[in-house]
Amino acid sequence: MNFIQTRGVDTTKPKTVTFSQAILSPIASFGGLYVPETLPDLGEAFLTKHLNSSYKELAADMLNIFEIDIDADVIAEALSLYDNFDDASTPVPVVKVRENLYISELYHGPTRAFKDMALQPFGVVLSSIAQKRNENYLILAATSGDTGPAALETFKNRANVQVACLYPDGGTSDVQRLQMVTEDAKNLKVIGINGVFDDAQNALKRLLASSEFNAALKEKHVSLSAANSVNFGRIIFQIIYHIHSYLELVRQDAITMGEKVYLNVPSGNFGNALGGYYAWKMGVPVEKIIISSNENNVLTRLIKDGKYDLRDLEVVGTTSPAMDILKSSNVERILFDMFGDVRTKELMLSLEENNFYELTSQELATLREFFDADWCNGEEGKAYIKEVFEKDAYLMDPHTATCLKSYETCCDPKIKTVAYSTAEWTKFSPVIANALTGEEDAQDIVALESISKVANLEIPAMVKGLFTKEIAQKTVIEKEDIEKEILKFL
Repeated sequence: MNFIQTRGVDTTKPKTVTFSQAILSPIASFGGLYVPETLPDLGEAFLTKHLNSSYKELAADMLNIFEIDIDADVIAEALSLYDNFDDASTPVPVVKVRENLYISELYHGPTRAFKDMALQPFGVVLSSIAQKRNENYLILAATSGDTGPAALETFKNRANVQVACLYPDGGTSDVQRLQMVTEDAKNLKVIGINGVFDDAQNALKRLLASSEFNAALKEKHVSLSAANSVNFGRIIFQIIYHIHSYLELVRQDAITMGEKVYLNVPSGNFGNALGGYYAWKMGVPVEKIIISSNENNVLTRLIKDGKYDLRDLEVVGTTSPAMDILKSSNVERILFDMFGDVRTKELMLSLEENNFYELTSQELATLREFFDADWCNGEEGKAYIKEVFEKDAYLMDPHTATCLKSYETCCDPKIKTVAYSTAEWTKFSPVIANALTGEEDAQDIVALESISKVANLEIPAMVKGLFTKEIAQKTVIEKEDIEKEILKFL
């Protein structure tokens, strides 16, 4: 399979690239992204074939259908990391919560968040390519809280790879921050910035596209890549769990093969939703993809009224901080798939230059054929956490809770819904403790112990141990100093 570019082709890039080229250099012409030239059609035969398959067998076959230029032994090694999840036989449990509401739990990996689903295998693949080419890579990661820990975990001590991870200081949960700043591998650098996630992501995109920065790296015999979902190496692994979740509903006799379901996705940077969109286009029967947002509800407004409007907007700090994002990178891939490269370039340049674009009425109608959306504020989210825990005996994190609002407002109750749980309760314990017991401003360790007692759940050792680990990464800088700090690290 070849990959093409969302904003057309300039004179510096080839018209098409391979999968390995796309993940090593993820920024395409004019600052665009890479997407598959065509999507494979799986059809019902593929789904039926994998009704009794393990997650790894499903993943291996789907990657094989994509015909990516990665050796089979590397893919097998990458997928073997799912064996280290809580249950090797079921790395992604799908749990019935209400009559027609099922939750796909994506957080059972080493950093307790859904980013492990893609970044665990991605680290093996990228490092293997670098070694095969005898090249050294700097991997940039910008995080609102989950990508950072997952990227650091997968790349630590891997050959031919160094990682610089940017996060907004004060803009993550304490557990997320500790997962990053206690990492002490010599090939990792964690950099807190005085700003918000969009500042970190903008810096990442600017550096990826900067000829001067790339030239400075070249002098050090280092090439540049990224671990964010601008990299299709992330997206390809995110398609798989949507297929798996559908098959799980068939296995549980919740639906019959071919019956349509809603996919309800808490959305920040839109990679999770994009994976569901591609799964739908490849043959998974979907009624509609529901986008669930918090107070930073630019995606809701885009899907409702066709306007991506950031004028006079600033990120609002919320109880679901991993979604505190205004520029959602992967919307661009949706725009390209629906409207082509010329229109995508026009819209994205308008967003970059004017902080605004507007779809035509016909374009909005096309978008709404696939998506609907709603948003949930923090108090509503905490009420859903308490209600679902007390009525349904299910404990969810504040990002997953946003799905309950859109489940009620956007979904036909007669059609099954798969909502995606992106993080374990341990990552956002002060919010959950406040929802369940009313305690306010509790430190993470106090909140964790409180929830553990109320819910009769053990705190995972990898989380509890964070509070006694030494802080190895202490850098916090102004956003203007990011490039200088990274070069100093190298």
